[in-house]
Amino acid sequence: MKPWERVAVVGIPGVGKTSLCRASSLNSNYQHINYGELMLEIARKMELATNLPEMFLLDISIQHTIWKQAALQIKDEKNVLLDLHGVDSPVEGYLISLPFKILPPDIIIIIESSYENILQRRSSDLLKERFIERRESLKNHMQILRFTMSSISSILGCNLAILNNDNFEICLKELEVLLGINIIE
Repeated sequence: MKPWERVAVVGIPGVGKTSLCRASSLNSNYQHINYGELMLEIARKMELATNLPEMFLLDISIQHTIWKQAALQIKDEKNVLLDLHGVDSPVEGYLISLPFKILPPDIIIIIESSYENILQRRSSDLLKERFIERRESLKNHMQILRFTMSSISSILGCNLAILNNDNFEICLKELEVLLGINIIE
């Protein structure tokens, strides 16, 4: 199977997409790009923020400028696992964070998990200050992500898959099968 040139791996914070992307990129020729980290790198160079919470407190128009610069910076990259939320929920409401007009993916892979697993991941992540959402809010965020990514997939004519990450090893194998990574056991 020929690998996809650009794979968007999306999911709400704490669903495990970064861990899955990192593990998959180790076993393949895919380059893992964490979109939030790329945006932070740009914000640091512009001396606008030193960490993600600071960056996300910037005016939404400044965040948009950084978001677009990040997309343009990697526009010509091939064999990319683009790791991002897909839909963010700042104070202003839900915003599409997949720059699909600049970086149209060949496939969008939505990673989902149970509320309990997401809470556990968020509370045990010592590297990031994680927001703990109520069950109903998390459910709404995941539904909006599904609807939005389904619409984008239809608009672009790209593939769409949904993987459940309640068991990391099983989800990783399913992701690697989707990516066409030869799994040696």
